[in-house]
Amino acid sequence: MTTPSRWDIFCSVIDNFGDIGVCWRLARQLVNEHGLQVRLWVDDLASFRRMAPIDPARDVQWLLGVEVRHWTKPFPELAVEEIPDVVIEAFACPLPESYEHMMAQKTPQPFWINLEHLSAEEWVEGYHTLTSPHPRLPLTKHFFFPGFTPATGGLLRESDLLEQVHAFQSDNAAQETFWSSLGVPARSEGESRISLFAYGSRDLAGLLYSWRDGDTPILCLVPEGALATAVARELGHPPVKAHQTFSRGKLRVHVFPFLDQAAYDRLLWACDINFVRGEDSFVRAQWAMRPMVWQPYRQEEQHHDVKLEAFLDKYRTGLPPAAELALVNLWQAWNREEGVAGTWEPFLTERQELTSHAQRWAEGLATHPDLATNLVHFAQKPL
Repeated sequence: MTTPSRWDIFCSVIDNFGDIGVCWRLARQLVNEHGLQVRLWVDDLASFRRMAPIDPARDVQWLLGVEVRHWTKPFPELAVEEIPDVVIEAFACPLPESYEHMMAQKTPQPFWINLEHLSAEEWVEGYHTLTSPHPRLPLTKHFFFPGFTPATGGLLRESDLLEQVHAFQSDNAAQETFWSSLGVPARSEGESRISLFAYGSRDLAGLLYSWRDGDTPILCLVPEGALATAVARELGHPPVKAHQTFSRGKLRVHVFPFLDQAAYDRLLWACDINFVRGEDSFVRAQWAMRPMVWQPYRQEEQHHDVKLEAFLDKYRTGLPPAAELALVNLWQAWNREEGVAGTWEPFLTERQELTSHAQRWAEGLATHPDLATNLVHFAQKPL
């Protein structure tokens, strides 16, 4: 069966970087590994610019084989012939009404996919690939759920990703070159390096004081911006900028500039422990095969707690009791935003076991087809 060759991806930037991060990775992989023509519509080019060298003033541009279009209001007029074979609305962003009418006029009609947010909840398997008719037009939408089991859409993963991770983590020279590119000071004896990417926390001080007052030297790598400002404030230091380093007790803090996706991946691979948030960095931290602490995107009615527990139920499987308890306690405290201080040392004590577990977890996930490949196969489905 012939693979549909022209795809549109619509991305409405809600979480600053998570939504566009996922869409940008997906668009590149569809082009690079599946030979597709991809047009990526983005409503916030300024946020996109933080992770890719695009020009926010240009409505049409090409980058790494992907056609990037500014999703403006009103939406640009398109001819029916410009409607592609497959349309992806990422994370239920409503498509422009005029575009939907063009979809309905095209023969054959495009295969319409709503790419949902990632979740480990059990109900996802039952809803994956379900359809929904348009209320007014002769169109059908297909729901596609990323996930952690073969009964879901899988996770974004380039075909050679784990090979890249293994090669980088076994190459000390490559790691030193990377650290030098960020201006990171030389590693002190016995030091653990931790990346901190978070929405913030009412108990940020509890975590930082644990690092400051502990027995293990810690280098915390934090991106410039609001989080770096909060870290400096909690530690009684003036505001800091990219490439600056300061110390408090056993803790050194290094602020790095916002990185593109390839460099951020290497940061995750190079660190001993990674604090991540949302969806894109969460998935990339799993492929990094290092212990991680996840902060889901906060949702109404505390639904993020449900997503956290659903993932923990899967991720903790196979851990020895002490490591499992250390993992669960820190993750829950970090997301509850209280009691973090008492959970850090047990987690650090179990780092070796948690690292081995992270490797097994990633290798297990890699036995499932990846999200882009699953989407391509799904789009070949006869209507």
